[in-house]
Amino acid sequence: MSQAIAADPARALVHAEPVPFWLDDPARPAAAPALAGDEHADLAVVGGGYCGLWTALLAKERDPGRDVVLVEAREAGWAASGRNGGFCSSSLTHGFGNGLARWPGEIAELERLGTRNLDGIEDALRRYGIDCDWERTGELNVATRPHQVRELRDEAEEMRRHGLSPEFLDIEQVRAEVASPTYLAGLLDRDGTALVNPARLAWGLRAACLRLGVRIYERTPATSLSTRGAGVTVTTAYGRVTARRVALATNAFPSLVHRVRPYVVPVYDYAMVTEPLTDDQLAAIGWRNRHGMSDSGSQFHYYRLTADNRILWGGYDAVYHYGSRVSADLDQRPVTFRVLAGNFFRTFPQLEGVRFTHTWGGVIDTCTRFSAFFGTAAQGRAAYALGFTGLGVGATRFAAQVILDRLDGLDTPRTRLAMVRTKPVPFPPEPLRWLGIELTRRSMASADRNGGRRNLWLRTMDTLGLGFDS
Repeated sequence: MSQAIAADPARALVHAEPVPFWLDDPARPAAAPALAGDEHADLAVVGGGYCGLWTALLAKERDPGRDVVLVEAREAGWAASGRNGGFCSSSLTHGFGNGLARWPGEIAELERLGTRNLDGIEDALRRYGIDCDWERTGELNVATRPHQVRELRDEAEEMRRHGLSPEFLDIEQVRAEVASPTYLAGLLDRDGTALVNPARLAWGLRAACLRLGVRIYERTPATSLSTRGAGVTVTTAYGRVTARRVALATNAFPSLVHRVRPYVVPVYDYAMVTEPLTDDQLAAIGWRNRHGMSDSGSQFHYYRLTADNRILWGGYDAVYHYGSRVSADLDQRPVTFRVLAGNFFRTFPQLEGVRFTHTWGGVIDTCTRFSAFFGTAAQGRAAYALGFTGLGVGATRFAAQVILDRLDGLDTPRTRLAMVRTKPVPFPPEPLRWLGIELTRRSMASADRNGGRRNLWLRTMDTLGLGFDS
């Protein structure tokens, strides 16, 4: 069978369950009842992913007497928070390079705040006893094409000029870390990334919120937002929540603040996991230090070892569907899984015969600057954060702090950041939106094939500070 898999990588997928690996867990908590009738609170939180859960938890930490209600359309952690790769990064800007290009005068402060945020997450997990397989492994970014070697070396030098200490690895050094014939160089950050079981992180935050007295209503989709006297009302399927303040954490799903919707598009990202590797299979690829990994392509893969030594392998395709379509039937995309499987076995030919056990997809909230943006509505009584672009596991806690600073009327180092005070360029309406995204995707693939050379379209996008990324 292993020879058949080598000839056709799709054979490694034939027994895979079409469900997210992290959510296929007997520890998954039972859903809380839906809201029926009217509720009143000091703070209403809309959305039960990381951003909403951190906002509710930190709100109670800031003021234990604050009455907090959280509503979630499905179940806490069901969407992106339970489907991602589990990379919890210190970066608030989708990587050092993106942050430097957009906010060069703030990059040192952004890096400092990001490190403090990651330390704060680790501290919270310890204080609340959240078991989510936290490993402060760091991350290794690898070059698989010659032009990427130069790019990684240049990035390492730029990071050192700003007081950071990445390690540039040559071909022998990177293959000593993880053995792949495709690796030509690497850039290693030993402390800026932790790996987690993302669903158990969400469930742990949910449990901590409940212990602090947050009232959580699941299977409660919010349908509208309106001002009502001195408060704000969130209307749901079977009831309403009226609160002094509202935090909106709806990620890739349509915002209750309609004017914000053009700033975000839902993009489907796909991943899969292997069966647990044997000791011999692990020895064949090395990976003793268990770093989270990614490659340097414009269309990039991210991958990591799970607690039971499976390989999670995802990324590469970032798929936008016309009209910002989001649907459960888009969670599976066999053509992408086949491409991912082929790329997996090219990266690790020594794992010939390994099978995949789960395949899944989900939406991420992409914006044109690749990193979160912030705002208020309802005369300052509602606040939101959106646009994490696939790097929200860590950045959502920082975003929750910004949301609460805004709602509490505080002037803080966070709220003074240009990153927080400005917004990205919105996406154009259809059909220009789909055409622009599709042209960008194809141009990025072409750049990967042609030594990193960016065509006129991509150079124009770079000049305007626009982009599309997973």
